[in-house]
Amino acid sequence: QVQLVESGGGLVQPGGSLRLSCEASESIFRFHFMSWYRQAPGKERELVATVTVLGGDTYHSESVKGRFAISTYNAKNTVYLQMNSLKPEDTAVYYCYAGGPFTSWGQGTQVTVSS
Repeated sequence: QVQLVESGGGLVQPGGSLRLSCEASESIFRFHFMSWYRQAPGKERELVATVTVLGGDTYHSESVKGRFAISTYNAKNTVYLQMNSLKPEDTAVYYCYAGGPFTSWGQGTQVTVSS
């Protein structure tokens, strides 16, 4: 099973930036798409952004559009989530997800936006 390891989370002030990384143990070309999800305390896990591995097409949820950007570095089997203009409501555990034809989840990385 492919393992996904997230990194880059932490504590940041409102308006700040973070870049999350998700490194796969094998080539991400095994998957059709890579995504970032997040789960805040007491809330359901929600999709934040998705990128197709071959075409590079992206989707960002309305709540992060214009502030976050998903990208891949295929040579390093890595997907990134650049997060700018962070808000307290972005506080959550962020999970990496690989999909199609089979799936895999990372263990999550905590992002806390607070002054």
